[in-house]
Amino acid sequence: MALPKPISKYSEQEASDTAQKLRKTLNQWGKDYYTKDNPEVEDSVYDAKYRDLQELEAAFPSIVTPDSITQRVGGEVLSGFTKVRHEIPMLSMGDVFSKEELVEFDDRIQKNVGYPVDYNVELKIDGLAISLVYEDGKLVRGSTRGDGNIGEDITKNLQTISSIPQTLTKPVSIEVRGECYMPKQAFADLNKQQEERGEAVFANPRNAAAGSLRQLDTRVTRARKLDTFIYTISTFDDLQVATQHEAIEMLEELGFNTNPTQRVCHNLDEVWQYIDEYQAQRDQLAYGIDGIVLKVNDLDLQGQLGHTVKVPRWEIAYKFPPEEALTVIREIEWTVGRTGVVTPTAIMDPVQLAGSTVARATLNNVDQIAAKGVRLGDTVKLHKAGDIIPEITEVILDKRAADSKELQIPTNCPSCDRELVHLNGEVALRCINPDCPAQMVARLEHFGSRNAMNINGLGPRLIQVFFDHKLVRSFSDLYSLDPDDLAKLDNFKEKRINGLLDSINNSRQNSLERLVNGIGIPGVGTKMARILAENFLTMDKLAKASEEELTAIDAVGDILAANIVTFFQSEAAQDTIEELVAAGVNMTYDGPTTTQVEDNYFNGKKVVLTGKLENYTRNELKEKLEDLGADVTGSVSKKTDLLIAGTDAGSKLTKAQTLGVEVMSEAEMEAHF
Repeated sequence: MALPKPISKYSEQEASDTAQKLRKTLNQWGKDYYTKDNPEVEDSVYDAKYRDLQELEAAFPSIVTPDSITQRVGGEVLSGFTKVRHEIPMLSMGDVFSKEELVEFDDRIQKNVGYPVDYNVELKIDGLAISLVYEDGKLVRGSTRGDGNIGEDITKNLQTISSIPQTLTKPVSIEVRGECYMPKQAFADLNKQQEERGEAVFANPRNAAAGSLRQLDTRVTRARKLDTFIYTISTFDDLQVATQHEAIEMLEELGFNTNPTQRVCHNLDEVWQYIDEYQAQRDQLAYGIDGIVLKVNDLDLQGQLGHTVKVPRWEIAYKFPPEEALTVIREIEWTVGRTGVVTPTAIMDPVQLAGSTVARATLNNVDQIAAKGVRLGDTVKLHKAGDIIPEITEVILDKRAADSKELQIPTNCPSCDRELVHLNGEVALRCINPDCPAQMVARLEHFGSRNAMNINGLGPRLIQVFFDHKLVRSFSDLYSLDPDDLAKLDNFKEKRINGLLDSINNSRQNSLERLVNGIGIPGVGTKMARILAENFLTMDKLAKASEEELTAIDAVGDILAANIVTFFQSEAAQDTIEELVAAGVNMTYDGPTTTQVEDNYFNGKKVVLTGKLENYTRNELKEKLEDLGADVTGSVSKKTDLLIAGTDAGSKLTKAQTLGVEVMSEAEMEAHF
């Protein structure tokens, strides 16, 4: 995006009028982004308009207004939160988008200080800036950036994030700053839950993190699986550090989660090598990044260089170009989920995008179709939200056919033909027919899935075959499958039949949390099912629990409690439980109690798995260790407490030994169970 004509062609009045229009647009987009956590346009579109405004204001200084978005930071403080004044302003950061602009930044630094400088180069995390204040090593306050001078007190919400230490390893008084973010997988899981509940999905992980932190109910924040990287010490309290690199090492020593990818670069060639390296790796990272940040490494030099009203002069962000592709929509597929939500998916010509071939993109709901103006045959711009979820960014109207027609929104369920509805102002279309075949198949698939009843071999295709042959209509039907009936199906031999029936039979003995997850209570996933099972111990007690008893559990909010009570009061749910009891399915919790977890060797430890395991799959062992309170991660670092090594362990074992991390064999691990 660029101005419609060269700057030299503008009169001062034209420049002023154009700038005013740009400010109005950017103010609205900024409010959507910072305050509502619901951006209307992609970052690259916002950045281009912002640069247009900067270009006009630089050419015509007299048109700059004090309230221009180029002269202020961030958003506004939401009502409902206590205001916090930052003693040291939380400034924004300047952006550049090319190697040439990086050279200009480096030239300005060298001109100011008189010699080449080292830069500490860090990944630019796609999250929400936070401030943490500690007194004598104890966390006393956490806040958002807000407008840079005044933020929101979100201490209670930040205390729910496990990577934020409540007590430091040293009794120092200090203010630190960093980024709170939502990992890619947590973002994908959250949007899936939002879709299933018929609620609006989040545009990207940054806005999901911001929306999660700015909750008045801390239980919502706790459930969102947020994480942090801390990278700045604002007040030092006699800490012996002289560089930004040393500051991050000190932060790690104090107990903060820091990003291990930081690197000191001695020249721009090394900086550009770092950019190339991580631009190539960004798809593989567990968190979203949208660029890299250069910071003058010498802290004294940072102080000398100072800052403008909005940005520090000693740092700059290099923003990655957006990864986008053009493709054509050939079809809209409407699918019905297990909760009845009908979701539109665009079927497109396959394109390569961010490391994979993409031919489908969810449109989430009919409101999004209307907002984007999508039609069949449209050429569209595609990107991956949070580097993980394919999303249509915009329609290329110049390529639209002259006879193009608006998309017809279905009024009836594509599976059962019952009329679709919007419940209680939901954005989603929903089928409310409990006997809808598509919903029944989706519920059965979820019931047998790995995180629910864990029935091996019972995938979506087989469920559909059983349904089509009228062998299975309910959960309990699975437990009365006849081997003779199965033998009549295509590709069903004795070994496959025996394996499936053995897995179904074994699932009768599952601990209660698997069944609670499997029966499909709205808003209850794997983690919440475990919490409910551990607190109520039997299905009967859970089914009879009141909203007051449910909300007495920290992780359960008012809406979820109401959903659970409503679910168990329904005749369909009561019939389901009775049928499963008759089928011999276990209705009690057999997992570890809170006391057992707290006393377990693995509780609170950061654990990494490597090599081939004899008695477990990787997912089974991960789940078991997490049940015992461990935090199972994918890579070895100085924060790793334990590496469990199977046979043929490779580089992770070598790195653990180098760092002095404790290493256990599978047999040694089992001795601690």
